[in-house]
Amino acid sequence: MYIQAVFLDRDGTIGGSDKVIYPGEFELFPNVSKSIHQLKESGALICSFTNQPGISMGEVTFDSFDKELRDFGFDKIYLCPHQHHEGCECRKPASGMLKKAANDNNLDLKKCVVIGDRWTDLIAADEVGCMKILVQTGSGKETYYKYINNQFFGRWGEIRPDFISKNFNEAVNLLMSPT
Repeated sequence: MYIQAVFLDRDGTIGGSDKVIYPGEFELFPNVSKSIHQLKESGALICSFTNQPGISMGEVTFDSFDKELRDFGFDKIYLCPHQHHEGCECRKPASGMLKKAANDNNLDLKKCVVIGDRWTDLIAADEVGCMKILVQTGSGKETYYKYINNQFFGRWGEIRPDFISKNFNEAVNLLMSPT
């Protein structure tokens, strides 16, 4: 399968926990660096896809996230710096970050993948036709439990992950398999 870009949620997906941990204290899960490198070698553009309201609250800077994510191997940084009440187009579950990335990089979002641990990641992906992979790290186990027990309603209840993985590395192995 040809993948133009992979959009990765940060907190709980590639490292950290279900809480926001700012740059300098954030740690990747084991072997995530290797998996990111494997995706890059396949030719996929590696993009961040993360809500970081601490920026608009003045607790942290965009530049600190930019540096951290580029050091992890990301090619493009897409993050929402806004809080819930700011009504932006980029905060997940909105798909603004994905649309901006598609415009910036001439991407067909139907040839792109979103990997995340929250249902908001999958909703944004579904809105634009990206493949959706839910990982069971961070908030992923709770999210998976809600999914299998039909605890999402309305538009949220219509979403179906394309794949469910134990962790990021398993998701990458799935994407890189020859089938």
